[in-house]
Amino acid sequence: MDRKSIIILAVAIALLLVGSQVVDHFFPPKPIPPQALKTNVVAEAVPSATVAAPAVAAPAPKVPRPTAPEQTLIVSNQDLIWHFTSRGGGLDTVDLKDYPAAVIPPSEHAAVTRMASLNHNAPSPVLSVVGEGLAADDDYTLRREGGTVIAERSLSNGLRVVKEFDVGSNYLFNARLTFENTGTQPLPLPGREVVIGTSTAIGPLDDPTAMGTFWYNGIKTENIKDSWFANRTLGCIPGIPRAEYEGGAGNVHWAAVHNQFFALAAIPSNAAPRIVIRKVRVDAPEASGVSNSMSALLTNGFEAALAYPALALGAHQKLTETFTFYAGPKEYKRLAQIGQKMDNNLDLIMAFTGPFGFFSKLLLLWMNGLHAIGLSYGLTIIAITLIIKLVFWPLTNASTKSQKRMQALQPQLQAIAEKYKDDAVKKNEKTMAFWKEHKINPMGSCLPTLLQIPVFFGFYWMLRNAIELRGVSFLWAFDLSQPDTVTHLAGFPVNPLPLIMGVTQLWQAHLMPPSPGMDPGQQKIMKFMPLMFIALLYRMSAGLTLYWTVQNLLSILQTKITKTNDPAPAAGPAKKLK
Repeated sequence: MDRKSIIILAVAIALLLVGSQVVDHFFPPKPIPPQALKTNVVAEAVPSATVAAPAVAAPAPKVPRPTAPEQTLIVSNQDLIWHFTSRGGGLDTVDLKDYPAAVIPPSEHAAVTRMASLNHNAPSPVLSVVGEGLAADDDYTLRREGGTVIAERSLSNGLRVVKEFDVGSNYLFNARLTFENTGTQPLPLPGREVVIGTSTAIGPLDDPTAMGTFWYNGIKTENIKDSWFANRTLGCIPGIPRAEYEGGAGNVHWAAVHNQFFALAAIPSNAAPRIVIRKVRVDAPEASGVSNSMSALLTNGFEAALAYPALALGAHQKLTETFTFYAGPKEYKRLAQIGQKMDNNLDLIMAFTGPFGFFSKLLLLWMNGLHAIGLSYGLTIIAITLIIKLVFWPLTNASTKSQKRMQALQPQLQAIAEKYKDDAVKKNEKTMAFWKEHKINPMGSCLPTLLQIPVFFGFYWMLRNAIELRGVSFLWAFDLSQPDTVTHLAGFPVNPLPLIMGVTQLWQAHLMPPSPGMDPGQQKIMKFMPLMFIALLYRMSAGLTLYWTVQNLLSILQTKITKTNDPAPAAGPAKKLK
């Protein structure tokens, strides 16, 4: 397999990994209609299957709607502002003081002044309870006792529901949900769902394909997002949409509703029986004058709830469920420290898993380490690209020399191919013997490209999730975590970095001679390869396209140096084959 074939393979892998996001950008799925929103659902007994197909859930019996005026309580510390509501007796939203809701490009002429807010525009507050006789918007009484906020509701059958929220630090807080039978007779406690939050867009330029819900079963995580609900075959062929996900069999150790850079995670003290996730309709984040080609998808939200089975409470018996919540940025180091302390691998929220996860972690540590010594994040990306190029320099240099030698021997190879054109086995034997005679390894030209594939995809996943880059400008790019849009033409964004990357890709292809044995069809494909890369990376983050552009420029420099120091041998006439 020659170098060009390896590049084609790399592009194919890229399309498989991120193709669904590209499809969503150009052919976005329709937002869920308002009538699909389901709130009052009865939680039944724990299922044995971990994932169930969508089913029509039976609605809970009708209960009187709230009549009392809404109460609100606001509590804050150095990191967060909690907004509690009496409607549902839970946490309505939680604001992150250090993060704006959006980073707006100067060309949009708009401003977003509010803070990033989790559970924003959600249909239900955090820790609302849904079940028979219980609704997500029931009236509770709110009060504060020191650093604890208490929400309380008493039902006519003697059931008392108490929720307590303890203000914490490091983006953490604790919550307790207590069900008490205040009567003298046993009382059935119905199956119920405890809402842990809804994944919603933070700002108008959010990437809706990054929203979803993680849950951890003690071994691995599941990430349920729009692609699961869209149910497309191979990420692009339309299927029957799903409305509800059910998972878990007594092993839900934590669950987190998340978007690209923030997460709201609930960690029960004892693993929950199961988790239910629904795609719901929400209001899009407000910001007039800001354009987003996928803004319709910002009205999609993903509500997650922990489901518990029915049981009986004895006279004056209490049942308390305790939770720790994390509401904050998706910072790998912070999440890893919390996960290590609680022994629950909370850093899996970063999605640094799979074959490229190791490289994502390593590159993120490098980036933050270089930034800590004074480099801007834009310069750290350039520095890491340079380090990677230097590490692979000997291999790439040997590859370029090998390719030049193979090019010089092309007449002999063509002679072999012509003589044994009707005998593929013999042609392969003679070709391999020819390589051995001239001490050339045909794999040597593609090995450097093959080894750099995991580095590239590790960089891709790292840059896509690195909140460190959010709001960081470099050159004309206003935010390295977003495309470097400078203006719009007829509504289409103008992103210079992918275009520059395409030019450098063409330049690099021009410097590289065609691989020996490449047929005309492959050569035509290679001419269009830069266009494929532009299409693939056009709406990706400026940080990623910056890396790829610098990588191309360094490859061009290395090719020129190699050609200067090791001129190509003259191609001799084809030898007569025996």
